[in-house]
Amino acid sequence: MKTYSVLWRYLLPFLSWFAGMILLTILIDFILHKLGLQSAGLYLGYTGTMAILISFVYSLRKRRFIRSGSPRRYLEFHEYTAWAGSVMILVHAGVHFNSQLAWLAVVMLLVNVASGLTGKFLLRESAEVLQLSRKELIDQGISAEEADRQLFFDSLIVGAMRKWREIHLPIALIFGILAVLHIFTEMMFAK
Repeated sequence: MKTYSVLWRYLLPFLSWFAGMILLTILIDFILHKLGLQSAGLYLGYTGTMAILISFVYSLRKRRFIRSGSPRRYLEFHEYTAWAGSVMILVHAGVHFNSQLAWLAVVMLLVNVASGLTGKFLLRESAEVLQLSRKELIDQGISAEEADRQLFFDSLIVGAMRKWREIHLPIALIFGILAVLHIFTEMMFAK
């Protein structure tokens, strides 16, 4: 088995999902504008918000409020539903920002998605890959010290990623607060 760099094995999919989200948002927005359906973006905001809220069923399973079902399946549901909801909210936002609060909410949405993708691709298996790579190098006859030297950069990345949950939850909370404020102010000042 070939030794893979943690950076290439997980960073490329991470960037692909994030870029895919942005490109899909642009494509959907383009199609809606071409069809004269820009107002559909408003409803995508509602739908995207509901999708993100529904994705938190994973948190209920993780904290054992829900006892049935596989935690891994709930996590996958959370990942894909939150990603799809984020695309819908980004289409909703479009380029028609009319308030600083909306800008802040979208920025926090993007940061939150990046944080979530970090957990999905960069954290989940990177420590195992690092240990497997170290074992493979030692099996090839390289000393443990030399293997550690060759994997130094990867070990720094894995170490930094272990702090991920401490960052993801506050980011999600800040995004949630900004989203609620946005919704509240839009309802309050609706024309």
